[in-house]
Amino acid sequence: MAAQGRKNVHGKTGVRFKAAYTKQKHENKLRTLATDLVMHERLTVTSGMVKELKSLADHLVTLAKRGDLHARRQAASILRSGEAVTKLFVELAPAYKDRNGGYTRAIKAGVRVGDNAQKVIVEFVK
Repeated sequence: MAAQGRKNVHGKTGVRFKAAYTKQKHENKLRTLATDLVMHERLTVTSGMVKELKSLADHLVTLAKRGDLHARRQAASILRSGEAVTKLFVELAPAYKDRNGGYTRAIKAGVRVGDNAQKVIVEFVK
């Protein structure tokens, strides 16, 4: 008979414990990186996060260019701080008013010393 309080325990040959890194943690990491990118306009990340981060940042700029209350609330639900939302709508959106997409770029920056992971600089295009 299986133990009552523990989930995902199937015995010696099966699943022992649930994986520690979940989709929720991944999405939270993306939100934090997007907030840092808006605040600092440049960020160094590993290559695994670049595609999703660029997509999210471009979506945020598109929301900011729209500029209405609903777009501001949608951006606020993604970004972690109110000052990041303000900077996005006040500073970044007017800078990209004539540009149709492609607000961010990724530049390879070598490898990280500790684990040899590929580093990439993600920044807003000026």
